[in-house]
Amino acid sequence: QDNSGAVVNAAILGYTRAVMGQIISEKEHSREVATLARLVEVSATLNSTLDSELLLQHIIETAAELLDAEAASILLMDEQTHELRFAAATGSDPRELAKIPVPLDSSIAGAVFRDNKPLNIPDLSKDPRHFRKVGEAIKFEGHSLLGVPMRIKDRVTGVLEALNKRNGAFTDEDARTLGILASQAAVAINNARLLEELRKAYEELGKLDKTKSDFIALASHELRTPLGVILGFATILREDAQGEASDYARAVLDSAVHMRNLIEDMTNLRYLEMGRLTLTREPIDFWQVLSEARADLLQLAEAKSQALILEETNAPVRVRADKSKMILVMTNLLTNAIRFTPERGEIRLRAMVKAGEAWAQVQDNGPGVPADHLESIFEQFHQVEDHMTRRHGGLGLGLSIVRGMVELHEGRVWCDSAGPGHGSTFTIALPLA
Repeated sequence: QDNSGAVVNAAILGYTRAVMGQIISEKEHSREVATLARLVEVSATLNSTLDSELLLQHIIETAAELLDAEAASILLMDEQTHELRFAAATGSDPRELAKIPVPLDSSIAGAVFRDNKPLNIPDLSKDPRHFRKVGEAIKFEGHSLLGVPMRIKDRVTGVLEALNKRNGAFTDEDARTLGILASQAAVAINNARLLEELRKAYEELGKLDKTKSDFIALASHELRTPLGVILGFATILREDAQGEASDYARAVLDSAVHMRNLIEDMTNLRYLEMGRLTLTREPIDFWQVLSEARADLLQLAEAKSQALILEETNAPVRVRADKSKMILVMTNLLTNAIRFTPERGEIRLRAMVKAGEAWAQVQDNGPGVPADHLESIFEQFHQVEDHMTRRHGGLGLGLSIVRGMVELHEGRVWCDSAGPGHGSTFTIALPLA
């Protein structure tokens, strides 16, 4: 051959290499596109379910498929023992594998977890860190292994492994693919764990709520009988006793009445929570409800030298409501106002038609309500004052009962206050009859 033939041969060889390279490149590109599409599909699947077992199984099956491996497994950190434990493995019962702890300091998975780096072991028989106990338990012989850390932000939560590449050895591209899948899996597993913790917390709250309701029912029932005896004898003693003894009998009777009111509050609260309160609705005048509630509590207000002023109205303010329940609502609001208004204070009651609704208001010149408590005062057992230093009694149920009763009547209740030292105004709004 002359020089020109050598040049031609070199050109042909170069062209052949370029064509083959392009063909190989196109195949690799197609494979990469297919892998990315599969990862996107996996991400959608992982985000669509929060069942832990389904998530784990889907992850390991996908890992084995994408890397053309014989098996895959997930190991998660046991926060109590600080050991890795199998959460899922292809072809094996994870509950049996979970009984075998994998040490952090003398295993390949432990090295991946500790160093927070992928490990590609082409020949497990030559690596002393290979933890053979697992393979012996499930009768699986590992030849090669690729492990990557499962991370949430900067925190490693576990290890995702692929074992025994079917054709050739695990590559850097395999490590990148498995790393992406591990990141997706870590987030999905964490979300599933959070949901499970939330479900358990919700169940615990339900149990606590039932315990509270059962206690209220039991306490209310058990206290009624002895309280009835106390009320009966205290009433007789007050009528028959004279002088100082009469004052003592009155104090006993007042305390017993106060206790009876607390029991009624607890009972009403329980009925509201259980939805067992029934309403007997009829057309009533809001002003008349205020008048009867005022008459019930006038003696209590006068004992503190408070003025209980019922403002006159020119026209009736009519609503369809259960009269006894609405009197209870207004009594609770008035009791609250009397309790917090100082001696010689002033409490005003008014009824009006406003914005196409029937409004009833209880306004006092007491200490007022801080802005950050205007909503929470209607919650059960809420106290504005610290429970260790408060000067006013009560269980914190009155206003929650008020809100519950008003909402049963398709109404609203709220509190307005300019702040501490400026009094407060409680408003109830109900549909007009």
